[in-house]
Amino acid sequence: MTDTTLQLLADRAAIADTLHRYTAGLDFGDADLLSSSLTEDATVDLTPATGKIGLDFPVLAPRETVVGVLIPAVGPLDTSHVVSNIRTTVDGDTANARAYAMAQHFPPGDGPKPDRTRQALMMNRYDADLVRDGEIWRIRRLTIDSAWFSGDPTVLLGE
Repeated sequence: MTDTTLQLLADRAAIADTLHRYTAGLDFGDADLLSSSLTEDATVDLTPATGKIGLDFPVLAPRETVVGVLIPAVGPLDTSHVVSNIRTTVDGDTANARAYAMAQHFPPGDGPKPDRTRQALMMNRYDADLVRDGEIWRIRRLTIDSAWFSGDPTVLLGE
């Protein structure tokens, strides 16, 4: 195995870790973890996904705004995000990643209840541009589109 192949494998693993840090930050309401996945000038665009389910949600930028909006909005919910089918293209210190992220959302405290009735389940497509920052990768731009949705979209609003 060549050094180039090993570096590509290491980069792909680090990029997957970046997507996992982003979603775990949401699931655990962890602002520091979410921040660690984003560049300072990051842009997160959920409008393709939220528009499809009738929600009006702005494009978020920079990182301080992304974290400041998403942690209070998603952090209190009982959520689980699962990232899969990650495909990456690496070009030096920049990369693009496309992935699926299935995200289940319940109102706070309802996730573990067997009689829960309200939920929002989304299968989203992530398209992310990333940059290398020392030993880690960070998301500079993330666009989230929805492949499908099931449930009550108002759960995502904390209603």
